[in-house]
Amino acid sequence: MKMSEGLPVRYLQRPDGRVSYTVQGSGPLVVTVPGMGDLRSVNRELAGPLLEAGYRVALTDLRGMGDGDVGFREFGDEATAGDLIALIRELGGPAVLVANSMGGAAAAIAAADAPELVAGIVGVGAILRNPPTSRLTRALTPLLFRSALARPWGARFWGGFYRSLNKGATAPWLDDHVAAIVRNLREPGRLRDFRRLALSLDHDVAARRVPEVRAPMLHFIGALDPDYPDPAAEADWLRSLGAEVRELDETGHYPQAQRPERVVPATLGFLRRLRHDDEWRMPRA
Repeated sequence: MKMSEGLPVRYLQRPDGRVSYTVQGSGPLVVTVPGMGDLRSVNRELAGPLLEAGYRVALTDLRGMGDGDVGFREFGDEATAGDLIALIRELGGPAVLVANSMGGAAAAIAAADAPELVAGIVGVGAILRNPPTSRLTRALTPLLFRSALARPWGARFWGGFYRSLNKGATAPWLDDHVAAIVRNLREPGRLRDFRRLALSLDHDVAARRVPEVRAPMLHFIGALDPDYPDPAAEADWLRSLGAEVRELDETGHYPQAQRPERVVPATLGFLRRLRHDDEWRMPRA
């Protein structure tokens, strides 16, 4: 399945397989990171404006998704953080990471582990800590994931659930994007890997590491994002960590797709400030 939109798909070799990505442009590096069960094309609204503004833009998939390999042994925030660090090194960093959902947790870990490689973080619906849950919910969640993400209905179930996270404004291309996700998950091995990710996902490490992040952070919080028990409280917590936060009405879990008219200008302004403050070096040769 090729989602390169005319660009050659590249592959980052990792110990257990390859992660797919595309890259184009020149200038300081920006790496976009999707959330779980998503594709790199979710960041399409960001790519064009970033290129026009003079950045080198890499759109990466998560391991097991997109055009990459299946059969990885490890999944989750720390594994993804390792992939991001490896990708920035391969492309010649440092980079600003624009990250959604669990990608935000991975970006924070990467920034804590390799501060010389991460010049800034833009979180779009980033999940940096586990929500408070009851003991019963924690016990039932693995059972629900095993059932809901099983064949033959698992890919269709996730497509419907993904759509439900787009509360409020929706991208005009949402239907096509959901269909592409479902097709991708129906490829051999992908639903199995996605189920393993869902069963292993835990943001406790990210929550412990995010206070160590010294890179500037800009976060977009959707007022209707169902992944936050209290979006306003999440925004306040991020501000307490020193992040700049933009709260967006009529927005769910995918601000970069749902509200690009708000996210794109603010992101470009954030990047301009990083370049002006000389906190972001040009890519190494």
